[in-house]
Amino acid sequence: MGLLTGDGLWSVAIFTAIFLLLVDLMHRRQRWTACYPPGPRTVPVLGNLLQLDFQNIQYSMYKLQNCYGDVFSLQMAWKPVVVINGLKAVREVLVTCGEDTSDRPPIPTFEYLGLRPGSQGVVLAPYGPEWREQRRFSVSTLRNFGLGKKSLEQWVTEEAGHLCDAFSDQAGCPFNPSTFLNKAVCNVIASLIFARRFEYEDPYLIRMLKVMEESLTEVSGIIPEVLNSFPMLLRIPGLATKVFERQKNFMAMVDNLLNENRRTRDPEKPPRNLTDAFLAEVEKAKGNPESSFNDENLRMVVGDLFTAGMVTTSTTLLWALLLMILHPDMQSRVQQEIDDIIGQGRSPEMADQARMPYTNAVIHEVQRFGDISPLNLPRITSRDIEVQGFRIPKGTTLLINLSSVLKDETVWEKPLRFHPEHFLDAQGHYVKHEAFMPFSAGRRACLGEPLAHMELFLFFTCLLQRFSFSVPSGQPRPSDHGNFAVPVAPSPYQLCAVMRQKGN
Repeated sequence: MGLLTGDGLWSVAIFTAIFLLLVDLMHRRQRWTACYPPGPRTVPVLGNLLQLDFQNIQYSMYKLQNCYGDVFSLQMAWKPVVVINGLKAVREVLVTCGEDTSDRPPIPTFEYLGLRPGSQGVVLAPYGPEWREQRRFSVSTLRNFGLGKKSLEQWVTEEAGHLCDAFSDQAGCPFNPSTFLNKAVCNVIASLIFARRFEYEDPYLIRMLKVMEESLTEVSGIIPEVLNSFPMLLRIPGLATKVFERQKNFMAMVDNLLNENRRTRDPEKPPRNLTDAFLAEVEKAKGNPESSFNDENLRMVVGDLFTAGMVTTSTTLLWALLLMILHPDMQSRVQQEIDDIIGQGRSPEMADQARMPYTNAVIHEVQRFGDISPLNLPRITSRDIEVQGFRIPKGTTLLINLSSVLKDETVWEKPLRFHPEHFLDAQGHYVKHEAFMPFSAGRRACLGEPLAHMELFLFFTCLLQRFSFSVPSGQPRPSDHGNFAVPVAPSPYQLCAVMRQKGN
């Protein structure tokens, strides 16, 4: 008794199939409305999951945009998604409809990692009072600890000197610059968060960067998307722990640094760094259940700054050096401008940037061409909106395809080529471009954008002031195609860094 017969098993199977199909139809009912964005045909339960190449999502989005237009829909299992492409549609969503498109959808994998809605820092937090409080704190504290002030500029310039010394130690031999760039940019973030820097050979720094790099691969690709689409899979014993092992290892290393900061903090003295300032706010907020200042949010704010603030800048510098060895004529022109404006007798300063239009144009074109964050983190509509004539219902997940803006064929002269003249007028003056938005736009625009601008200019000009870079003799010309990951980085390459002689 209790065992199903063959007919009983068939009945259960048929009932389950019918139930899943009904659920699937229920989740897809909004696609039948006349004004809902068009999209590819779906398959039951899986939707469009199998039609996307998660190893090259940029190309998948490019093909779908060409087929269905700038605003198209997907079904990720039972989750309705609308993808926004092109300058006009993206600005409409991020700026015009910004109040209604700034929320984040629930992300089950992050909740599994212990990130409750009220403890998701700045990048992942839902749009609301807690997010506003953390955003205001992060912006004001970064400013207080040097963003836009001379002190931070001096830290970056000093770190650029250490980076140049590390390059010089290679004695003109071929090497991969990636690890050195990661260490240098990590030290800038560490100076803001912990008021400390690591020696480049410090085992803890080496281990932390390795774990951080590995953890980023865990949150991209099809496996996390499947787990987010079918969160019941997270209940399979051991599966999620295995998938996100390195993510937890990285946060454990962050915890160690936070604990060390707590041990050395003196509450009676002014804050030394962002962590001290946050802990002071935690003490003020005791007894206030509505405050977002808590230990969980501290972990997330620090984690956000390390990952979002470090990896993106170091990857952009990696693109910059690659593009300089691929375009030696442009490298020479940058160096001539450095020699004319700065010379060899002092370090570059941010005040020099306004007088260096070509260098400024090259740095911006590196960011446009490198396109390291092609898809924004997902948003969700908090009410019905209309975009480009299409109606997008409340509760729809939005994917903002920034790559489609940075490579928009209707606004860039040579969208698929590295062309610094995109940011220069006929007289050679630097010009801003409305389609330049690698940091996104609107309420959720990257809060670290001013820091990134400072780091990119100072690191890049310091390196080009001291070295000439080239493809190693006998090695093939590296590719300028990126490998899709988080973020999009060049394929591993080597270069030679030769000290420049004065006047060369």
